[in-house]
Amino acid sequence: MKIFITGGTGFIGGYVTRRLAQDGHELVCLARPTSQRGALQAVGAQIVEGDVFDNEALAQGMRGCQAVIHLANVYSFWEKDPTVYRRVNVEGTRNVMLAALEAGAQKVIHVSSAVIYGKPTVSPYTEDTPFGPERFSAYAESKYEGDRLVWDLHRQRGLPVVGIYPAAVIGAGDLKASGMFVVNVLKHRLPAVGLKNSRITFVPARDVAEAIALALRAQYNVGERYLIGKHTLCLEEYLKTVSEISGERLPLIWLPDGVVVGLARALTWLADRTRRPPLWGMSNDQTRTFLEGFACDGSKAERELGLTYSPLRPAFEEAVRWVREHVK
Repeated sequence: MKIFITGGTGFIGGYVTRRLAQDGHELVCLARPTSQRGALQAVGAQIVEGDVFDNEALAQGMRGCQAVIHLANVYSFWEKDPTVYRRVNVEGTRNVMLAALEAGAQKVIHVSSAVIYGKPTVSPYTEDTPFGPERFSAYAESKYEGDRLVWDLHRQRGLPVVGIYPAAVIGAGDLKASGMFVVNVLKHRLPAVGLKNSRITFVPARDVAEAIALALRAQYNVGERYLIGKHTLCLEEYLKTVSEISGERLPLIWLPDGVVVGLARALTWLADRTRRPPLWGMSNDQTRTFLEGFACDGSKAERELGLTYSPLRPAFEEAVRWVREHVK
């Protein structure tokens, strides 16, 4: 199958392109001029230079492709220009989906996030659980808006979409959100830790890639949504696992949740004024997301796609090894 991919140079994109190359698919990847392309070249991908605002590049890249995988997004919990979330995650998504319709793609894999559900009344929640009334970050809100747009196009214009909603992803190459905790532990950047009882569902990056490969292969699944994730940990368990694997000690001080929230507000205030990322990556949005937590049930992907979830520990080991090799 010939597949057009956005976001192939990103954290999850690297896992996806390697997995699809194993199946012998012909890959066409959109890449910005500044992106590192070595991993795409290593799997034999054809590279089309451009971004999600370049309609000509989108049309050129999708020409002759049977499927489209949309991974490109702004994933962070602080940006010096917060309008970038909506610009990329909503308007950019619209451009990709309209281009896929124009190109006549037979299947579009839209990769979103489990955080768009906010905090539903049911926990763990499933694909059919009503969305919670609010999201806890500008990132999550923009992904929610982009997702609504995609499903509107499915209903109104027949966009042949399958939705993939990963939980918090663990693997090699992540320097944001959950990956930042690994960096902070290994580099002894944390004077103290907090939110120890917050519970979050995690998933190995390779399982997300496998779910996408299976969703491409499956028949009669257009219009379906799949949450991807099985293992739910509290933040204390997460940090202790990183500490155990790495041999690095955690800080001795666990801060009360209220202190963490207040510190995040102060650091975000400072970041907004200096236009530099908050210390330790500790923004309002990140803190609120982890404080609220989320637990999702990704068993539908097991039943319908045949996905087998991997244990988390090898993914932690990958993440620790990558940070040691690549982060100074």
